[in-house]
Amino acid sequence: MRMRPLGRKVGLVAHVGCSVGWLGAVLTSLVLAVVGLSTRDAETARAAYILLEGVGWCALVPLGLASLLTGLVQALGTRWGLFRHYWVIAKFAMNLLAVGVLLLYTQTLAYLADRARASAYPADVDQMNGLSPVVHASAAVALLLTALLLSVLKPKGLTPYGQRKSASMPPRGGALRTRRVGILP
Repeated sequence: MRMRPLGRKVGLVAHVGCSVGWLGAVLTSLVLAVVGLSTRDAETARAAYILLEGVGWCALVPLGLASLLTGLVQALGTRWGLFRHYWVIAKFAMNLLAVGVLLLYTQTLAYLADRARASAYPADVDQMNGLSPVVHASAAVALLLTALLLSVLKPKGLTPYGQRKSASMPPRGGALRTRRVGILP
């Protein structure tokens, strides 16, 4: 079912807003992960790891799920469709993968936050320093920027289903248009 123009615009604003918010939350996580990894101050590192968990549950998960849902609504409610264009399928797959990894990774964030809360000595915090939060956040930034590029560039390429669907539909704009042929231009 195709959405009406106002519904499409509202849906697009919602999808772009959730996706940009998600990217911002991922960048925030990357900054916190780098601070936690690079600081020599145990209290700063402890705070960074505790904040990572909060950002994960309060921003990353809700915005990731909202981006997935609004993207699905946009795909199903507009001419782009979910299975007509390779770039839409790629974005949907990347979003599913990112949300799935995120939901699994929240366990790691909870573990790091629990260890940061329980650490009594700076040496305990030093043992927590690992590249995992930096690597995960960096990969998420790369994935979301790739999805952004796909959205803006919309590379050509219909799937076989999209080719069949396009062949069976009238051209955009309604009825077939004919060109008048005459002697004068």
